[in-house]
Amino acid sequence: MEANEPFDVFLWANQIDAVKNNVSAELFLFNKNYTPYKIRYSDKLTGAVKSVFMQEAVSYIINEAEKGLECRDYEKADGEEKVVYRASLSKVTRAETLIHLIENEYKDIDYFSENEYDFKKVKGIIAKFTYPGEEGLETFYIAKILPASSALKGASSWEINGESFEPFSAEIALKMPDDNQVAIVKDTIIVFNQAKFENLFQYDFKSQVLADAKAKELTEKYKLSFSEGLTLNGLLADKKPLLKKVQAMDIAEEMPQDKLLDYADEMQLELMTDDDGSIIIMDDKDLTMFVNLLNEDYYISPVNGKRYEIKSKKLLGEPDGEPPRG
Repeated sequence: MEANEPFDVFLWANQIDAVKNNVSAELFLFNKNYTPYKIRYSDKLTGAVKSVFMQEAVSYIINEAEKGLECRDYEKADGEEKVVYRASLSKVTRAETLIHLIENEYKDIDYFSENEYDFKKVKGIIAKFTYPGEEGLETFYIAKILPASSALKGASSWEINGESFEPFSAEIALKMPDDNQVAIVKDTIIVFNQAKFENLFQYDFKSQVLADAKAKELTEKYKLSFSEGLTLNGLLADKKPLLKKVQAMDIAEEMPQDKLLDYADEMQLELMTDDDGSIIIMDDKDLTMFVNLLNEDYYISPVNGKRYEIKSKKLLGEPDGEPPRG
């Protein structure tokens, strides 16, 4: 495919079907903060892992293509049947972060253990598939949400063995979701289930569109530098109150960068810059400070000299007539 052509999910499914016997799989759990954990699985489950994650998705695309299955851009999603959607990975911040950690921080990823980590905080499971391709080892991912109801804890569960109850032999048992939800292939997300995709990665398309537009305005006027893995539009989409505040601003009319930095110094706020003069945004707290400075939400009282952050501002009208007498 050419770089500008949309991802062809039907071609991909047929390619994977052709190499399915040579595909290897690795599983990761991830929590609500999108921190991944390695988890081993028995050789006896190899066939089940490939079937539940990979083959179900690939077979669905191949079989339903003959019945009119379509693939459309996620921006046109309307919950129709016989449609899968494609979205850019770069627009879905949490999914992009999860893949980045698995690909680039693999050696630092812990193995999941119920003794160390609380399964209640687990958000989902993602399978990484690797197969030999023309460009070397190719990879793709299949992700599923793990609802709390899918887990059985050994301490409160019994199992039936023959004609009698026995103590449950495992710490936790999982009923693995058997529906197709989300696939991630290079820079493209394939969405099989819109609701579960949005839940899995906390993705709100309307907020993201607004965040993208405001991020473009801000980066055209201000020099900003972000920590690896962070983007302005991703941070704004995650912080809806902050996005709402930015929406109300006329960015073109806001103070220029040098005035904003002077204002930060006056308020004794640690708004850092790099050698290039770009404002450093390490996390959402830095972004909140930057937006609050733009909105002039900091104030030094002329009465006591203390600094305040103004939580809400109500514009007062011009005074008229004599001031009220005490």
